[in-house]
Amino acid sequence: MCCLNHSSEPTRRQFIRDGLSVSAAVMSVLPATFDWRKTSASVSPNKSNIDVARAAARWIETAKIATDSGVTWLADPTDPESVGTTLYHGSPGVVLFLLDLYHATGEEAYLNTACSGADAIMAVLQNEAELPLGLYTGVAGMVFSLTETYRASNDRRYYAAAAQGLNILLGAAKSAGSGMEWNAVTDVISGGSGIGLTLLNVAKTLKGTDALDVAASAAYRLVEMGWPTSHGLKWPMSPDYQRLMPNFSHGTAGVSYYLAALYQETGDPDLLDASLAGARYLQSVAQTGDGDICLVFHNEPDGKDLYYLSWCHGPVGTARLFYRLADVTQDDEWLQWANMCAKAILQSGIPEQRTPGFWNNVSQCCGDAGVGEFFSSMYHVTGDQAYNDFLHRVRSSLLERATEDTSGIRWLQAEHRTRPELVAAQTGYMQGAAGIATFFLHLDAMENGRESTVVLPDSPFAH
Repeated sequence: MCCLNHSSEPTRRQFIRDGLSVSAAVMSVLPATFDWRKTSASVSPNKSNIDVARAAARWIETAKIATDSGVTWLADPTDPESVGTTLYHGSPGVVLFLLDLYHATGEEAYLNTACSGADAIMAVLQNEAELPLGLYTGVAGMVFSLTETYRASNDRRYYAAAAQGLNILLGAAKSAGSGMEWNAVTDVISGGSGIGLTLLNVAKTLKGTDALDVAASAAYRLVEMGWPTSHGLKWPMSPDYQRLMPNFSHGTAGVSYYLAALYQETGDPDLLDASLAGARYLQSVAQTGDGDICLVFHNEPDGKDLYYLSWCHGPVGTARLFYRLADVTQDDEWLQWANMCAKAILQSGIPEQRTPGFWNNVSQCCGDAGVGEFFSSMYHVTGDQAYNDFLHRVRSSLLERATEDTSGIRWLQAEHRTRPELVAAQTGYMQGAAGIATFFLHLDAMENGRESTVVLPDSPFAH
């Protein structure tokens, strides 16, 4: 995800639908001629966070499709082929947003719609073979969504369906090297790290499985797939993939994060050593300015002059590793590096200025919503007022870039950095209104001392 493609290459949605990655795109610069203001009518800054989320839910409702088994949603309401069951673009992410909105408001209608969406996800798990397995691309994301639906509804049907999906994941793990793997991919999006994080997460609810053992075996396989460097370890997205993307979604930061999370569960020092080796490699290649920022390039060999600022390939995602290491080691060095990631963003000029690594995208994966979530979490952790001030600038930017009419609130954006002319309003979690509105829900929770109920498997910020 998150590196954008030329018109001759498949779109990210096609890659995710097929369980693959689009991150090999050729780097090009966002044309300065695109003006998002021509496509949007801003929302009042006085609208409450909950009301923004409600309005986004009304607009998402316009993309709902009834099926024999439940409901699903078009990822792009203008594209009748955009229905999907990935957490990244599809119905599992919309279900999670509706569950969060139910927890925030207590309004049963949101839970009922989420359950109907979960019913359709159950039918896919029961009736379709050879599904992609990844957290953001397939079964793992569906299992997480079903588990959260069970936790909200206490309906055992969703427990049983999530357990069925978990059994699919456990059965699909094959012996490889000194451990197990689901495919040749190592990453958080579609590979072993994301699937393993899902096992750790859902095993807390779905009791009596060998999920932790399989997750550990997958971690040992990932350790031996790391490439030694003079400073530590780095991981390719897969062994035969030509570009190495060191940040969170497809690279070293995400794999190292998984190893640290599993160390927290098992206490195995070999997993911590490998995670620390990945972190040391990232430190060795980071731009640190005067020692107060952390920026890691997009990819090698040909993207070392491109710096994203978001979850996928930027400091928002990479800081997750540093924060997790601070938690598991109790070493303040790692929290300092998480703060350095935040300070790099503070110095970037966003959200008012846009850069090649922060283009006309406002979603959780690549844009404003993901950045806002990060600063909300960092403010909660540190109490640094500069972080709170910045996240409210992000909030204002999102409201300026929104479109509101009688159908609700939506956000027009260019998902693909190298295709800025492809502007659409989307419904999904990582790209679209569900994830953007979730930022507003989580901001409301922070400001009102309420716990954020739905926390994705790859997030260390449980508050």
